[in-house]
Amino acid sequence: MAFDPLIDGLSATIVLGGTALATVLRSGPKELAQTARALAAVFRPRFSAEQAKADLAAQVSAIRRDGVLRVNPRPIGDRELDEATDALIRCRSLDPLVERHHAHRRARLAQSNIAVRTFAQAAELGPVFGMVGTLVSLSGLPSDGLAPAALNGAISMAVVTTLYGLLLANIVLAPIARVIERQAQAEEQARQDVIEWLTRQLEQALPHSSPPLREVTTQARRTDLPRERQHA
Repeated sequence: MAFDPLIDGLSATIVLGGTALATVLRSGPKELAQTARALAAVFRPRFSAEQAKADLAAQVSAIRRDGVLRVNPRPIGDRELDEATDALIRCRSLDPLVERHHAHRRARLAQSNIAVRTFAQAAELGPVFGMVGTLVSLSGLPSDGLAPAALNGAISMAVVTTLYGLLLANIVLAPIARVIERQAQAEEQARQDVIEWLTRQLEQALPHSSPPLREVTTQARRTDLPRERQHA
C-alpha cells in the first residue's frame, strides 16, 4: 500500500514515547491532573447561558417578588452558580455573588492556562523527538561501509520520525491546546453573561457596594486569559 513506508513502530515509539515522557518530566503531578481535567471538560456538554438563566428565573422572580429574606436557595445543578446564589441569599447582598464568581473564574482560567501550557510544551517537543529519531537512525549505519539497504533504511526512518514529530505537534497537540483555550474563553463569556444578567435583575432588590461587575471583569481579563496562544 502507498502508506506502508510511513508506518514504523520504532519511529512512533521514539516520537510518541519521548514526547510524552519529556512532557511528564517537565510538568508536575498537579499540572498533569489539571490538564487531564481540562481535557475531559472538552468532551462534556458546554455551559449554556440561556439554560442557566432559565433555571435561575424562578429564584430571581421569587427574590424580586417576596424579598431575599423569604427565599431559600434552589440548586440548579451547576456548582459555581449554586454556591454564588447561596452566598447571595445567605448574605443578602450582590457582593458575595460577584466574589464567588470571580473566585471560580480565577480557578477555571488557572486550570485552562496550565492545560494550554502543557500541550504547547508537548507541541514544541514533538519535532525535537522527530530529530532524535533521525539521529538514532543515522547512528545505526555501519561504520565499515554504506550498504544500499542500510542507507535506505536509515534515510527512511529519519524521514518518518521527522514527519511523525511534525504531525504530532501541528495536527494533534497544538490544536488540542487551542480547543481548550477557546472553550475556556467561551465558558467564561457565557458565565459572565449570566452573572451580569443576575445583577441587573436583582440590583433593585439587593445592595451592591462593589465596583461595577463589567469593570472588574474587564480589568481581570487583561491578566487572566490564557497566554499560550502563540505556541498553538
